[in-house]
Amino acid sequence: MSIGLLVRCSRELLDLELGRDVQRAFALYAEELLAWNERMNLTAITDPEAIAMRHFLDSLSVKLAVAFSPGMRVIDVGTGAGFPGLPLRLVFPSIELTLLEATAKKTQFLEHITKRLGLNNVRILNARAEEAGQDPATREKFDLALARAVAPMPVLAEYLLPFCRVGGRCVALKGEHAAAEVQTAENALRILGGRLVKIIPVELPLVVETHHLVVIEKVAATPPQYPRRPGIPSKRPL
Repeated sequence: MSIGLLVRCSRELLDLELGRDVQRAFALYAEELLAWNERMNLTAITDPEAIAMRHFLDSLSVKLAVAFSPGMRVIDVGTGAGFPGLPLRLVFPSIELTLLEATAKKTQFLEHITKRLGLNNVRILNARAEEAGQDPATREKFDLALARAVAPMPVLAEYLLPFCRVGGRCVALKGEHAAAEVQTAENALRILGGRLVKIIPVELPLVVETHHLVVIEKVAATPPQYPRRPGIPSKRPL
C-alpha cells in the first residue's frame, strides 16, 4: 500500500499526522482487504494508490466536517469493508464506533479485520438499517451517523437520521452530484428532523471527480414510523 502517499496527503489536505503504528495498521488493513477480496466482493479498487486515496483518504476526509472528541458515539451505516468508519477509528482511537452491515459475509471480514488490528470500542452489527433504526438500543443513540455510497440522499436520510440524537449530525460521503441529490431530499429531511448544514467539496489526489461531504444536523426527533420496514425507503422515497 502507498503509505507514503497517504501520510503526505493526510498531512497536507487534512492536517492529520499519521504515526508509525497507524501507518502499520493501514498497511495491514490494505493487505487483508486484498486477500479477502479474492474470496468475496469487498472492493473493485485493488490498485495500492487507489486504495490509499479512494478508500482511506476519502474516509478520513470526514474530519473536514466533524470535530472528533473522546467518547463520541459514531455509527457507520452500510459500512461494507469498513469505510469510512474503520479508517476514522484508526486515527481517532477514542471514539466509540458501531459498524452496521446487512451482508453477513462482509461482517465476517469486519470481525476479522478489527481483531487483526487489535481495535476496541468497535461494535459490529449484522442488520438492515431499517431494522436497527427502530431498535431502542440504537435509535437516536449516536452523536454522528456516517454513510458512503449506500443510497440516494432521500433514501439515505431515512437510513441515517433515526440513529442520530437530536443535536447530532449525519455526514454522507457523496460524488459529483451531491448538490442535486440534496435538493431531491429536502422533503425527507423536513419529515425526519434533519437540516442541511453545508456541502463540503473534497479534491482527492489521483481522483478525477470531486467528492462531497453532505453535512446534516438533527434538529428534531424522527417520527416513530420512520424508518419504514425493510425495502420501503428505497421503493418509495420520501
